[in-house]
Amino acid sequence: MLKKGLILGAFLLVIGQLSYAQTGLIDIRKDSLINLLQEFRAESGINPTSARLMSLGSKVIDKKNATRVKKRGFRVQIFSGSDRNDAYATQSKFQSSYKDISSYVSYNEPNYRVKVGDFRSRNDANSLMKVLRSQYSNVFVFVEDIWVYE
Repeated sequence: MLKKGLILGAFLLVIGQLSYAQTGLIDIRKDSLINLLQEFRAESGINPTSARLMSLGSKVIDKKNATRVKKRGFRVQIFSGSDRNDAYATQSKFQSSYKDISSYVSYNEPNYRVKVGDFRSRNDANSLMKVLRSQYSNVFVFVEDIWVYE
């Protein structure tokens, strides 16, 4: 009886392996919208397909004579919740510690969000995020329109 069970088990195992054998042919189907998305992200400066130019340092901008324009960039979110007073308290706490970094409170029903910084690169935003993780919970980097001086 045991031999019959072992033979049947081995037979089923062999049949299972043969039925799932690979044929060596691969059929790749790429959605046509992927190319459009990649082109859009390259034009917007988000994960560009072309190589980035390396910066040798930031140029000094005279903010009195420069114009403030909106560009696509990155901000770090340090608060998200339904209490307005908590949002403004978080913004005030941040501004007292980091006077040179801008902070913004927005309301998207049902939550208030506090986002900080106007970063052109994700690396700069990630650097601040790592510092802020020890002070705030739920810290994330978001892509959105930022204010920059030109």
